[in-house]
Amino acid sequence: MHTIKHRFEILKSVAFVTYKEWSAYRTHSMVSILVGPVYFIIQYFIWKAVYGGSSGSVNGMDFKQILCYYGAITLIGYLVMDFADWNLQMLIRTGKFLTFQLRPMHHRFFALSQKIGHRILGFIFEFLPCFFILQFVFKVNLIPKNIGLAILSIIFAFLMNFYVNYCIGMTAFWLIQSQGIRQVYQVVAEILSGSLIPLIFFPDMLQKMLFFLPFQYITYVPACVVMGKYSLGGITMELSHIVLIQGGAVVFIIMFSEVIYRLAMNKYTDAGG
Repeated sequence: MHTIKHRFEILKSVAFVTYKEWSAYRTHSMVSILVGPVYFIIQYFIWKAVYGGSSGSVNGMDFKQILCYYGAITLIGYLVMDFADWNLQMLIRTGKFLTFQLRPMHHRFFALSQKIGHRILGFIFEFLPCFFILQFVFKVNLIPKNIGLAILSIIFAFLMNFYVNYCIGMTAFWLIQSQGIRQVYQVVAEILSGSLIPLIFFPDMLQKMLFFLPFQYITYVPACVVMGKYSLGGITMELSHIVLIQGGAVVFIIMFSEVIYRLAMNKYTDAGG
């Protein structure tokens, strides 16, 4: 119990310092408020052309649901945004990672604490303004039917995005330049997470494969939970069931990242890092 309390105090302190540090650049966050609505407007006109003013549905989604979907992923993007991979590979490449090895704190825990502080700032200066713009200007209902499950799913999405990115960042222990892997992953993740197009528009075989990959749990699943309906690969699930699976996927990626971290530390030590 003492250890948990101590770790929580560390997390809170690092998150608060990060919040204060980034709040000095909150004008950057305020500018990014425009990114979400602009992205939404672009999707609005694209899908309006696709539906052609018809009241029908495409792959089980009507025009109103499509707008809700893109509104949801716009807001979720503000909450789960992460660049742990970039931070980590920069520390490794410049040799500054060694300083964290001398501290009585796991770097991954430190990076997670930083990200929490950073996204608290994003919640205040990015998420909330964009939510009100989409809700009251564009008249898109983004209040989840089950708020508790939606919050839990977004937390899982945040953790999934962080730990996957951290694993990508750790490739820098083996590669001189991991920028290429980062860029390839970002493109693949953008497509397979559902950020560009709902996953139910993909071929049925690919939809089924996505159950075993981390991507849908970052964007598609929380967006579906916000909308109140989940379906993929011809399978429709209760929201509580898919959130439970999402949580299991997060536990798996946490354990996987620990395995990769230990292998990386062995290589780092052997190399005299």
